[in-house]
Amino acid sequence: MKPVSLWDDAWKRLKKNKMALIGLYVVGFYILVSFLAPVLPIYPYEQQYLDHIYLRPSFKPAGEIMIAQKKAYIAKIMAKEKRSEYTEKESAEIAAMEEDIKVNPIHQRRYILGTDSLGRDVLSRTIYGGRISIAIGLLGTVTALIIGVTLGSIAGYAGGWIDNALMRFVDIMYGLPYMLIVIIMMAILGRNVFILFVAIALISWLTIARVVRGQIISLKNSEFVEAARSMGASSARIIFRHLLPNTLGIVIVYSTLSLPSFIMSESFLSFLGLGVSAPLASWGSLVADGVKGMELYPWLLLVPAIVMTVFLFAMNFLGDGLRDSFDPQSKNKV
Repeated sequence: MKPVSLWDDAWKRLKKNKMALIGLYVVGFYILVSFLAPVLPIYPYEQQYLDHIYLRPSFKPAGEIMIAQKKAYIAKIMAKEKRSEYTEKESAEIAAMEEDIKVNPIHQRRYILGTDSLGRDVLSRTIYGGRISIAIGLLGTVTALIIGVTLGSIAGYAGGWIDNALMRFVDIMYGLPYMLIVIIMMAILGRNVFILFVAIALISWLTIARVVRGQIISLKNSEFVEAARSMGASSARIIFRHLLPNTLGIVIVYSTLSLPSFIMSESFLSFLGLGVSAPLASWGSLVADGVKGMELYPWLLLVPAIVMTVFLFAMNFLGDGLRDSFDPQSKNKV
């Protein structure tokens, strides 16, 4: 019989989990759209056009929506004042708008998800906001893996005072009020994407360090490690060539489950006004802007909130599926 590798076995079990597979496709679609944002046929995310403020989502040209909203606004005034005809000023305003729409090609734009308070395309800002949020989540995850896996493997393999020192440092970091420190850092150092990344990655590696340490401790006395040691392999080679590959499953699962938490942390900071600064946007900052006008312009809140929620659900489904796929005990449960 042809041997089946861990990866082939995990992929076969993952394909049986429909929700995890859907999550994988959704996450892949989000990442692809975010990566291709500069070449997609969308309007510039930072471009403002004040004549197009608060246009509702529609496939119609912006000019038609402008006229319709203007007439609806005037109709409310007419009903309040109990009259049935336009004033000369109102007629002149509508005529000027209709003439401008005919000669200005920018009014032929179609905002399928509407515009915001500065006339910016909500679709474009949501895509670029997702680019920022996903990038911060990925960078935070990669940083957590690099620091956490390295320190956790060293602590687990070395043991003794090295293990005690590293784990006591981890305990001290766990005891710090993480979100308060992040808020203080952002308030003092300013709203900057790099500072935001550093703040989120500050203690993101603690959990994976403990997990990897436990895995290394359980594996370091195995037969294949003794065989490598008897052949003269160095400690670094044993850790990085023999022990860490056997922890990849749990590391991958942790990555898929921690990425949503980093995105939520960034969104929380952006919601408080300590995250990404204009003209850049993230899902959190878009939700914060949408809350201000949610009663009159609900699409400003619903669009980024729904997009972010779908992505977070997909990541959680994918993480749960990967956890089951890499767990040999769940082979018959999937």
